[in-house]
Amino acid sequence: MRAIWNGNIIFGLVSIPVKLYSATQPRTISFSNLHSVCHTKLESKRWCPKCQKEVPWNEVEKGFKISKDQWVILSKEEIERVKLTTSKNIEIAYFVDASQIDPIFFEKTYYLVPTEAGLKPYSLFVEALRIANKAAIGKMILRNKEYVVVLRAFKKGIALHTLFYKDEVKDINELEEIKKLVVVSKEELELAKILISQLTKEGFSIEEFKDRYTEALKELIKAKFEGREFKVEEEKQKEEGKGLLDALKESIEVTKKKKKEE
Repeated sequence: MRAIWNGNIIFGLVSIPVKLYSATQPRTISFSNLHSVCHTKLESKRWCPKCQKEVPWNEVEKGFKISKDQWVILSKEEIERVKLTTSKNIEIAYFVDASQIDPIFFEKTYYLVPTEAGLKPYSLFVEALRIANKAAIGKMILRNKEYVVVLRAFKKGIALHTLFYKDEVKDINELEEIKKLVVVSKEELELAKILISQLTKEGFSIEEFKDRYTEALKELIKAKFEGREFKVEEEKQKEEGKGLLDALKESIEVTKKKKKEE
């Protein structure tokens, strides 16, 4: 892996030289659009629907939409003028319990690792975070954007999470469906609590879950390449039409039976 950022964690008067790596790598299978006649990959073009022609790069400009037919045009030089001064520091503002940060604000996860010069202070910082059971809140500039970041002890190192700003997260209360929620009965609530209790585990393990869709796509691609037929197992349709109370009661019985079998 190649580091995507180099800088320092500024912790009080302590400077910790670090490098940043991407922590995640989505495994989604992507497909290319091909011409069905010759199986050549199709190209995307900068097309102007008004002039009905392809537009060369020297005729492309940046615009911000104000209304249906009104744009504010910005030159490359004007945009460059407001770019943030590149900072190589992650300034720690304060510390909190990680549970105080709503997961909806988490955008992307990275790994922070020490440089040779930062081994001792980095080791101290990780251990201090772990013992205090706290997460550090700070700010950093990454790819021309200033982020609020969370640093927390993760295994032997530090995981850094970039956060969305408040105005980047939509308000769920604005959705019409949320405004239509109803009051449930005490019996329904008690049965739901029992079902939750029965389905509760001591801890979460991501290894228990598999991406069945991606695995099936891989098998389909392999079968097509080898000239084999690929059969898809159809999921059994769940019974419908049960009332909420009946569905809860039956779910509790099914869960009890499954636990006994296990």
